Amino acid sequence: MKKKVTVVGGAGNVGATVAKAIAIRELADVVLVDIADQKAAGIALDILQSCPIDGSDTRLTGGSDYAASEGSDIVVITSGVPRKPGMSRDDLLQVNYKIMQAVTAEVVKHSPDCLIIPVANPLDAMAQAVYRLSGFPRERVVGMAGVLDSARMRAFIAQELNVSVSNVHAFVLGGHGDTMVPLPRYSTVAGIPITDLLPKERIDAIVQRTANGGAEITKLVGTSAWYAPGAAAAQMVEAILLDKKTIMPCSVFLQGEYGIHDLFVGVPVKLGLKGVEQIIEITLTDEERAALHKSANAVKELVGVIGV
Repeated sequence: MKKKVTVVGGAGNVGATVAKAIAIRELADVVLVDIADQKAAGIALDILQSCPIDGSDTRLTGGSDYAASEGSDIVVITSGVPRKPGMSRDDLLQVNYKIMQAVTAEVVKHSPDCLIIPVANPLDAMAQAVYRLSGFPRERVVGMAGVLDSARMRAFIAQELNVSVSNVHAFVLGGHGDTMVPLPRYSTVAGIPITDLLPKERIDAIVQRTANGGAEITKLVGTSAWYAPGAAAAQMVEAILLDKKTIMPCSVFLQGEYGIHDLFVGVPVKLGLKGVEQIIEITLTDEERAALHKSANAVKELVGVIGV
């Protein structure tokens, strides 16, 4: 039986990008759900009509009725108010939490066995909200954060060194926000650590630009990014549905790993058909561990505000 992925918030830029990426790769049939029902139906129809050109037999539908999402294998939640210039992710907390409450209830009702990939900001807090509201095991709620942050860092490294991005690997841990923790020691070009290829001041500049990656685009465009976040979520969908056992940084519920308890924080995990199949603990320096815990504390403050 063909897999089904529902994208909640599918009429938005991120949701539409996720749907298009899934359709091109023929990973699953796609349902776009959005309160803007006509727009969701129109975007689904537009992507469907692009499928003959892309050589894809993916079927897409769109609307506001969650009944169409029944029995989804994965639900990607992109719903939420986008960030405007000058607005921090934290400013989005209360309004997006209310959206998560409404969405999660519908997801659990119609797809009780699915995996959920939250994308809305502030990411780690929203992932924790969905986890608590759904009652799902932690393996089945995986926040999209580190894949995007690492992609940004990879792009900046490739630009700096004028090399193919396919040669570049980067690790970014911690909360998805200003306190994220890019790890130059674990970031490599063709297996060579970037600490051997770049001076400290250039690495520091890349690290800083990565942490401010979302804000930089918001300032330029006037709203949140969508191409890179959408591609990141689609890559997670691919890893799960194809049972690829891909190791990538994601926001997951930690229960003692890295000395962090009962909190969603970005760390490297193995993604496969069951969702989070392994949380990988890498060795951190005292400085890196302190930065990770500082980032976790920032997330803890947010989840405390909404009581999850």
